[in-house]
Amino acid sequence: MKWIDLRSDTVTKPTDSMRRAMAEAEVGDDVYGEDPTVNLLEKTTAQMTGMEAGLFCASGTQSNLLALMAHCNRGDEYIVGQLAHTYRYEGGGAAVLGSIQPQPLDLEPDGTLDLEKVARFIKPDDFHFAKTRLLCLENTQGGKVLPMDYLAQARTFVNAHNLLLHLDGARVFNAAVKLNVEVEKITRHFDTVSCCLSKGLGAPVGSVLCGPKNFIQTARRWRKVIGGGMRQAGILAAAGLHALEHHINRLGQDHENARHLATGLSQINGIGLDPGGVQTNILFTDIKGDISKLYQHLRAQRILIDPSNHLRLVTHLDIDRQDIEHTIGAFHSFFM
Repeated sequence: MKWIDLRSDTVTKPTDSMRRAMAEAEVGDDVYGEDPTVNLLEKTTAQMTGMEAGLFCASGTQSNLLALMAHCNRGDEYIVGQLAHTYRYEGGGAAVLGSIQPQPLDLEPDGTLDLEKVARFIKPDDFHFAKTRLLCLENTQGGKVLPMDYLAQARTFVNAHNLLLHLDGARVFNAAVKLNVEVEKITRHFDTVSCCLSKGLGAPVGSVLCGPKNFIQTARRWRKVIGGGMRQAGILAAAGLHALEHHINRLGQDHENARHLATGLSQINGIGLDPGGVQTNILFTDIKGDISKLYQHLRAQRILIDPSNHLRLVTHLDIDRQDIEHTIGAFHSFFM
């Protein structure tokens, strides 16, 4: 029996057809701009997001860092959610490497930032303060899809306050599938977007940073500075191209599996969970009891979770409906 890994959608393995695409990829030296597969991936992702240009990056963390460093100067500030990936889970790179000050704010229950609250934290043009330059949003945020009307409001807001707007779009294609829109309908509200290929889309490596041509030129220079120049990266880019062509529409299956899992777990005494709050492929549960014992119980049945009392479970392309049923049964057997 296979392992059922619900820790994250980053654990996916390349499909056989993706591996073939990688093996057959035409390659060149990307630092010279001569890798045709990388160039095609960058062009394709930029077109899909309605941007002028793209930059293939090793990870979402790198892509977001390059965005912050290309948007902001030393001593500038970006406003971001307390639980946003760019602030909480990326090693403080903007501050450490970019000398960019974060201004974190509490997120609203729907994953948005209250724009009235954001306005109160924009610094005045005074040398006592860092200069507020950028607002960063994340879509999805904890599996929640930012509402389309909110994105339009955010665009109007940053225009009024002379700010830039960046989207950490680690799971932006999940958001687009949930809303049943093309991803460009979401990204058009932003100056720049980081699109991750190695989460629900199932590629083994990489994100693409998209934005205006001059911005991407600046980001490419910063990529070199932080050691991110790649050579025959077309082997990796081919996986991303395959994912964009074949793995977007199937994200809906992950959403359905997450809702089915949530419904099954919500019926178990000892698990706190509202299935109605599950929008995409991520669900959170409050576990009563010893989470370490639950972890061991599930592991004995070849199910992997991250041991936390506020347990996050993530569905992905390596998880099918039979795996969901097995997982529900394993939880039942622990709490009965």
